[in-house]
Amino acid sequence: MTESSPPTPSPEGTPAPEGMRAAMADYIRTVHQAYLSTGSGQPPGIQGQMALLHGPFTVVAAGVRNLHVIATAVQLPAPTGKHVAIEEELGSLRWTVRFYDPVVLPELGLIDEHQGPAGAAVRRALGLTTHLYHLIVQPGSQLTGHHAGHAGAGLAMDHIAAARDFESIRASARGREVFVDEFEGAAQAGLWHAQGLLAQQVAPADEAVRSIAQARDPDPAALRKAVLAAVRTRNMAAPSGPSGSERSATRG
Repeated sequence: MTESSPPTPSPEGTPAPEGMRAAMADYIRTVHQAYLSTGSGQPPGIQGQMALLHGPFTVVAAGVRNLHVIATAVQLPAPTGKHVAIEEELGSLRWTVRFYDPVVLPELGLIDEHQGPAGAAVRRALGLTTHLYHLIVQPGSQLTGHHAGHAGAGLAMDHIAAARDFESIRASARGREVFVDEFEGAAQAGLWHAQGLLAQQVAPADEAVRSIAQARDPDPAALRKAVLAAVRTRNMAAPSGPSGSERSATRG
């Protein structure tokens, strides 16, 4: 599917299921096309850290009041009954689109989004504890190629910025690389609170890091920037020439 076609209307005037699935599949493909195009000019090391380029993944399209598009590395069981799955590929990207609504997964029908999107509740209903991205789309006005292109490019830029920041953090956090590696892994998996715990291991004495990490909903980008600032500050304050005994301890 390379171009979106208008969803086939049902007798009630709402899109028929097959039309909505086709529109969602095209939207997701356009997101991934923009992601791939944005990342294509990056150095190999940065591309290797962009989450969607690591291997086959699944994209769940879940319909509640909003449409939730969730990419995950979690392997899902084979579709049965009314459950539909579509295999897709684009350049080096390989993914499977899986569609869920309250008919397929009744738990989705219990989620109230009248006060706004309930992303965490949707992921819990699907049993997804980790995710590569989670986009929330309003049916109709946002289900367009233009919106999908912006979403995909923005997602790629976020992943590129994160990869560069983690490279800089790792270079400045000598002796704490294992925590940086796990911090980055938690970021790629969408584990917000785990990132907060690991960030405090990378920069244990920094008040700004602690404040963001202990918030009810930590901001991953702000947390990463705070850790980077903390380890750079610590490096600038460190003595420029350690003694022989200190060098030996560092190598050990």
